[in-house]
Amino acid sequence: MTRNAKGKNPAKTTGKAQSPATSELSCEVCGQMPEPTKARLTLANVAVMLPIELLVHAAVVETHLPYVAKVLVLTLTATILVIWVAEPSAARMLRGWLHAPALRHRKRLGAAPALWRARTVLKDKPGSLQKLTQALAALNTNILSIHVHPVAGGVLDEFVLSAPGEVREAELLRALRAGGGADPHVWPTTALAMADGQTGALSLAARIAASPEELPLAVAELLRARIIPGPAAGNTEVPPQTGGDGTVLKIPTAWHGPITFSRPGEPFTPAESARAHRLAELAEILAHRPAAR
Repeated sequence: MTRNAKGKNPAKTTGKAQSPATSELSCEVCGQMPEPTKARLTLANVAVMLPIELLVHAAVVETHLPYVAKVLVLTLTATILVIWVAEPSAARMLRGWLHAPALRHRKRLGAAPALWRARTVLKDKPGSLQKLTQALAALNTNILSIHVHPVAGGVLDEFVLSAPGEVREAELLRALRAGGGADPHVWPTTALAMADGQTGALSLAARIAASPEELPLAVAELLRARIIPGPAAGNTEVPPQTGGDGTVLKIPTAWHGPITFSRPGEPFTPAESARAHRLAELAEILAHRPAAR
């Protein structure tokens, strides 16, 4: 079952998004700042070097040195001061101005909406979903789609959410719990999460119809999961625990043997399991179908 909903009258966030600090632009590996634009770098160097040049010239001109000596002193002094004083001072004192374009770009990226996948168990009674959407609306978070799966003790609702860039995972989890959700989980996602599951399954079914041996790869693509090779493939990997966390799915097939899929941290839903089993049945039927004469 698929429904679309939007949180109505979302409450505005009380605080403004904080501007990113200049230090946040530094590379995580080498620690260096990005290269500023040439125009800003030139203006910053001129602003710092011009007073130094004027002071040096004024001091040297007043001396009684020969002309050639004055030229040499001016050249050496100005060069040393530029290299050791002016450029480091410009980079340090005018850092915010030098990197203002990059900071504005980072701020726009930070304020851009982010997509999240969320799952939580709700009580199967009227008003449960409304309470949850109101809790999400308080974070200015929009519900783009909902998939509802009946489970023991209620319904498992799977959402695709669009939240402001400053909203973090912990805030979404608190909102899901405040809205009456049990055992909530959230994951960052992309626009691919908006692709309809039924449409994706049909596309992969056509792929399996053309080549049944594509079943493991097609199901892995459908579930966004990893294939756990069997012992026959020379697998030395320790198989994952098949406990009650729902992150391991095994599909039995008579012609290919059981295929195991793992998706740590994101349990498989009943609908995903059903789609995977139907694709396995399709592949098995096609694999045993007599060849057309």
